[in-house]
Amino acid sequence: MHELEKELNYTFRRPDLLEEALCHSSYANEHRAGQLHSNERLEFLGDSVLGFVTAEFLFAQHPGLPEGDLTRIRAALVCEQSLYEVAQKLNLGRFLKLGRGEESGGGRERTSILADATEAVIAAVYLDGGIQAASGLIHRVLLDAEQEEAVEERRRNYKTALQELVQRQADQVLAYRMVGEKGPDHAKTFLAEVQLNGQALGRGSGRSKKEAEQAAAKSALEALDGSGT
Repeated sequence: MHELEKELNYTFRRPDLLEEALCHSSYANEHRAGQLHSNERLEFLGDSVLGFVTAEFLFAQHPGLPEGDLTRIRAALVCEQSLYEVAQKLNLGRFLKLGRGEESGGGRERTSILADATEAVIAAVYLDGGIQAASGLIHRVLLDAEQEEAVEERRRNYKTALQELVQRQADQVLAYRMVGEKGPDHAKTFLAEVQLNGQALGRGSGRSKKEAEQAAAKSALEALDGSGT
């Protein structure tokens, strides 16, 4: 854990909080005799802490922006892909405790698992050191200049861009449908598929149905671009 604490630039008074933040439900289920707790409760708390710190930052940073724009920027900053990138930066995958199935299935690189672990670690820092410590971590790993370009990309409306692209030809029909969902009610991940004239064109996941559709549209745009369309 000392190695991860260096990555976080934070030393825990209660290392058990960090241990819990790294314990995936698959591992806890396989070791019930040890009365281990998974990181799901911490993930729930971390989501709220992250939302508050990010909202406070944007409120101060952009005094002229209306509520709708602030909401969209915050959503882009704290989306699953953004948290996954934070996890990669912190090398969280190396420290996760996973069950055998998740381990063999590539869980250490799975976007949703790493994003959830990021929120759980934020909650662990909050419980251990308070909002100031959690805010410091969030500012270091997420609310920095390097994220601005990524945020602008995520703010793009990929659905609109895809619609404009396919409409260059007549009689093109785009349709979106939900093809799956997983996770507890407070942290569901949705999987959407976009179809062009009844044929699957792209898939994407997100914390909401709208975010999943945007991710699917982005995937479709990349596929069309790669095919020279």
